[in-house]
Amino acid sequence: MGWSLADVETVTVHGRAAEQIIPHFAPGVRLLVLTRDGDSPKEVATLLKRRGFSQSPMSVLASLGGPREKRIDGVAANWRRKAPDFHVLAIECVADAGAGAFSRTGGLPDDAFEHDGQLTKRVVRAATLAALQPYPDALLWDIGAGCGSISVEWMRAARSAMAIAIEPNAQRRAMIETNRMTLGAPKLQVVSGEAPEALKGLPVPDAVFIGGGLTNKGVFETAWRALRPGGRLVANGVTLESEARLIALAQKHGGTLERIAASEAMPVGRFTAMKPLMTVTQWTVVKTATNKSGRVTP
Repeated sequence: MGWSLADVETVTVHGRAAEQIIPHFAPGVRLLVLTRDGDSPKEVATLLKRRGFSQSPMSVLASLGGPREKRIDGVAANWRRKAPDFHVLAIECVADAGAGAFSRTGGLPDDAFEHDGQLTKRVVRAATLAALQPYPDALLWDIGAGCGSISVEWMRAARSAMAIAIEPNAQRRAMIETNRMTLGAPKLQVVSGEAPEALKGLPVPDAVFIGGGLTNKGVFETAWRALRPGGRLVANGVTLESEARLIALAQKHGGTLERIAASEAMPVGRFTAMKPLMTVTQWTVVKTATNKSGRVTP
């Protein structure tokens, strides 16, 4: 291909859902894809077309180093051919006009998600992801996940990051299922139930986000006990009751309290005005030896 290896993203769809490469789609990005079989190029081409990268050149590099070595070139938009099973797929991402090319940093547009209005809005979501600080291989518990926007963006933000979305509402769980596949987080685990009962038996988290159920008895306590030492917990509150709860928890465990206020331009008759969104109080705390037993950190 004549590409510098240092400038290439290496991803795999071998033994896993092809949708997990979606977060890597961006204008000018070059991908080397370790594939599953001869149908993988068609599957990847379909994803490229759905995400607005239909004109991306694709090259199948088959049986490398062997007597049957061959190269097959094409474009995602019209790729139909079955490839030899043993190959590597090279892709140069080219965005269509008006393609929705999304960054892997936090803060996707709200309309990127299927939702019923119960989602963490973009500005607050970006601040929440910044507070959670995703990193490779880390596991997030997303309690009261809604449509799963925090979980999905956590997994998009760092390679091999994992998340468990806990959501009691069946319709919203269905939205999470849609969003995880559409936005490239197929390994997102969805748990039916309400915290704290639904948290029992889950793997130890590296980070916890409480977006719903903060005032329910035992939710914070169960999550805090499960959180590994050095892990981060972020909780958002919009009601006076949840804000009072956050203040009390911060006094006991330390951490930082921040208030997030944002406004959106909305039509007012023939004119436009800024309409304030609901103010969000955010608490961020790291579980250390000095606060896990309830003592306040300096």
